[in-house]
Amino acid sequence: MTPQRLVVGISGASGFVYGVRLLQLLAELRVETHLVISRAALLTMAHETDYKLADVSALASHYHRCDDVAAGIASGSFRCLGMVVAPCSMRTLAEIATGTSSSLISRAADVTLKERRTLVLMARETPLTLAHLRNMTAVTEMGGIIAPPVPAFYARPQNLSQMIDHSLGRVLDLFGLDAGTALRWGEPTPASQDPARPFATPKELL
Repeated sequence: MTPQRLVVGISGASGFVYGVRLLQLLAELRVETHLVISRAALLTMAHETDYKLADVSALASHYHRCDDVAAGIASGSFRCLGMVVAPCSMRTLAEIATGTSSSLISRAADVTLKERRTLVLMARETPLTLAHLRNMTAVTEMGGIIAPPVPAFYARPQNLSQMIDHSLGRVLDLFGLDAGTALRWGEPTPASQDPARPFATPKELL
């Protein structure tokens, strides 16, 4: 049986909080996580949040340096449910689309595709160039899933936290994991979507 573990990559696109919150949700679900953060993502972290690398790496079961291509997740023999890159920059998308494994994130994604496991890229960019669109098409043709963090306004989110949680809840659905954060059409409102729930600051998300 495939172990309940997931590879989580955080690349340099805006939206570092998506990766952080994903790690929290997976910890609540008791899913083992293997985290990789790109060098560019560390710059984004510093610009967008008050996090330190030690804070974020502590949320994961295992942390791997982005240049550690000898890590277990770089091998097809490493069994897992798949991989999420949250957020996914256009550079990381391009490396995955072309099979250019210049970092552990793109190598782990390449392994995920070749082993026919679920790969989800939370692509974060707008507007999109033709190169971006072609790279998204290439990844989709290889079996990957492009899942931009697009707000679902039918859920009537009351704050940023609910928008983030809904997007990540839908991503986890793709792995058969229910975080209880996605509002589902025709179903009761989850506790995370309670309008009375206060806005969570980045520090509170930790």
